[in-house]
Amino acid sequence: MKKLLIVTFLLILSLKAQEITLTGTVVSDGQKMIGSRYMGYVKEVFVNLGDHVEREDDLYEIESAEFDIMKSQADLMLEQSQIVVEFWRKRLETINKKKDKLKNRKEIPLTSLDDLESQAENVKSMLESARVMVEQASIKAKQMATVYNYLKMKAPSDGVVVQKNIKVGDMVMPGMMTIMIVDTEDLEIDVSIAESLIGQVKVGKRLAVEIPSINYKTIGKIKAVIPDANPMTHKITIRIAFDKKDQNIFPGMYAKVLLTKD
Repeated sequence: MKKLLIVTFLLILSLKAQEITLTGTVVSDGQKMIGSRYMGYVKEVFVNLGDHVEREDDLYEIESAEFDIMKSQADLMLEQSQIVVEFWRKRLETINKKKDKLKNRKEIPLTSLDDLESQAENVKSMLESARVMVEQASIKAKQMATVYNYLKMKAPSDGVVVQKNIKVGDMVMPGMMTIMIVDTEDLEIDVSIAESLIGQVKVGKRLAVEIPSINYKTIGKIKAVIPDANPMTHKITIRIAFDKKDQNIFPGMYAKVLLTKD
C-alpha cells in the first residue's frame, strides 16, 4: 500500500512537471491612437474616459475661424474662375455665330472674316486659360474641404475611450496624441516566456487560459510568436487569442496560461 502511494505521488509529480503556468496580460488587438493633423485650439470635446464610441462618432473639434476664412477664399476662387470660363465660352459662341452669318452672304468681306477668325483664336486661348484656373481652384477647394473635415476628429472604429489628453481650450500640435481608443471585443493575451521554452510553442497550439479575477477559464490558441528576444531578460513574447464571450474582460487584466510540454 505504501509503495502504491509513493508511485501515485511520483506519477502526479511527473504530470505536473509536464505543465508550466505562465502569466500574461490581456491586451487589445484594436488599439487606436488619435492624433491631430493641424495646430489649433480645442473648441469642443465630445467624449469622456470610459465612453463607448462607434465608428465615425465625433471625438473633438478644433477651433475653425482661420480655416473658415481659407475655405471661403478657396470656394470664392473656384466660383469666380467658373464665371470667367462661362464668360469666354459665351463670347466664343457669339463670335462663331457672327462667322456663320458672314459665310452665308453672297459676298464675304475678307477683312471682316479674318478679324473674326483672329478674335475666335484669342477667345479660345482665354477660354483654355480660364479652364486651367478652374481646375486649379477646384483642387484647392477639395484640399481645403479635406482640411476642414479633419478639424472635427471622428472615431476610426468602435471601442472604448481609455485615454484623453485634451480639454477645451488646449492647444494641439500636429502629431500630438489626443485620444486613445481600444476595442474591448477583440482581446488577446501577451505572455513572455523564457527562450528555453521556444521549442514548446508554435502557432496554432491550444492552451488553457484563466482570468483569475473573474474566475473565467477557456481555451486559447497561440496566434503569433514574436521573434524579438530581449537580450537583457532572454525572453520571447507570444500572443494568444481567446474568446471572451460575454465576460467583463478588459485590456490590462492579469491572466494565467497553462503550457503543456510536448
